[in-house]
Amino acid sequence: MFILITTLFLFLTALALMVLHVTRPGFRYGWLAAMGGAFLAWISVLLWQMFMPIELNLPAWEPALFRDAPSFAADRLAWPYAFGLASFVLAFLLRAVALAEVPDLPGWAGVLALTAFGILAVLANNPLTLALVWAALDITELAAQIRAVQGERANEQVVSFFAARAAGIVILILAGMVSLSSGSALDFQTVHPNVTLLLILAAGIRLSLAPLLVSPTAAAGHEFNLALQLTGTAASLVLLARTPAQAAQSPLTPFLLLVTAGAALYGSLQWIRATEESRARPFWMITISSLAVACALRGNPVGSVAWGVALVFTGGALFLSGAQNKTILRILLVFGVWGLSSLPFSPTASVWQSSAPPAWADWIALPALLVAQAMLIAGFIRRATLASNIESPESQPGWAKNIRPIGVGLLLLGLLLLGFFGWDGSLTIGSPLASVTAGALAAALYWLRPRLAFLNPVRAHWVQPANAPRPNLFTDTLQGWSRQSGRFSHFLAALLEGEGGILWALLFLVLFLSLLSTGTQP
Repeated sequence: MFILITTLFLFLTALALMVLHVTRPGFRYGWLAAMGGAFLAWISVLLWQMFMPIELNLPAWEPALFRDAPSFAADRLAWPYAFGLASFVLAFLLRAVALAEVPDLPGWAGVLALTAFGILAVLANNPLTLALVWAALDITELAAQIRAVQGERANEQVVSFFAARAAGIVILILAGMVSLSSGSALDFQTVHPNVTLLLILAAGIRLSLAPLLVSPTAAAGHEFNLALQLTGTAASLVLLARTPAQAAQSPLTPFLLLVTAGAALYGSLQWIRATEESRARPFWMITISSLAVACALRGNPVGSVAWGVALVFTGGALFLSGAQNKTILRILLVFGVWGLSSLPFSPTASVWQSSAPPAWADWIALPALLVAQAMLIAGFIRRATLASNIESPESQPGWAKNIRPIGVGLLLLGLLLLGFFGWDGSLTIGSPLASVTAGALAAALYWLRPRLAFLNPVRAHWVQPANAPRPNLFTDTLQGWSRQSGRFSHFLAALLEGEGGILWALLFLVLFLSLLSTGTQP
């Protein structure tokens, strides 16, 4: 019941804002409805702690590939994500209300609805539910990005982004088919060993490929870009929390761990080198996502949740901070570094624990992952320091300057609380040696950054402007495949046109009905 109440607060508030936008254009008190709905949702998520575990089961149905009905559950692994998303939307609205001269009711409604879908995704209790909510999120992201971009190349990048997200859904459905062929339904309580790596692969593709396939400038200046990225990433990370430690027993795991470590190094290097927030933010997502995937591959699903907590709370506070007073930014710097440090009793204290015996790949991947964590921390210190040098606009009224720090403080308070209670990763000593090593490396990298050319790229006057697309062999190759797929789809469309299309449609209808009939057999 609490799950339904929380999401209804968000959906009904979004609907009310849209009604006000249509019936009362320019209504100046819409911010009060937006803040009220977000605050009630945040309070309701806090109250979940008194009644967990909480379940919400929809009426039973039996499609062909999944035997379970859509179901949602709030437990000690899903709650940190739900609390993070509820805290983020409240902080986001506090900042938006303070900065907006004219209330952006449609924009705020979109963020509230997106957060509601994100909470439903992190509470999904089986892959069918997760696939359905992923599809809703992806369509929302696609619509928002297409509205924001201009130009053929930018549109191709957005479609490639959507294709990467959809590939994760396809792999998740494939996992359901493999589990069904093994004689057992796929749910998150009894995951079949044959599909464990498929689940990690589904999450990994959505987490790693999608940020690379969308142009950092495609949604530059777009108000919802941060909300879209954080919500979509959190909704994909939650799948790693449902993956059992059996993944570490597969012979493919060492090779996947090495690939993940390479992705973490690449993302963290680009994160520490980036000079603009629009280009740095995707690599923040990639680095933390790679570290979370590495936790799942090492048999530590709780560690993946810890990185998800750091992504939402620490990243949300950093990217929402903007031009704040220096006291708030100093607090952000201290709390953010503590949240990423994996020190004892920090939210990320559990990330370097492992339930599996060390494999040969651990001796290669673990140092690389520690270096990636160090670059993540050093880059965070740099971006927080840069934010402290931005002057706050003098044109802002006094009340706006006083409200904006509340949102950042709310996220930092949530980060502090999650270090000590509320989920399975709290009050954990973790691995002090690994955390001290990462901290020492981060301090060294921060000191070395202005002294090493490859860590401190300097933009010359002849370099193309920031909003010009930069060539990238990896993304250009993937987008080339996307264009080839588009040509193939045009060929299929031509094949299905005319009188022959009727026969093809009848054939597809017969195949679809046969699939449904196999799913309804007793």
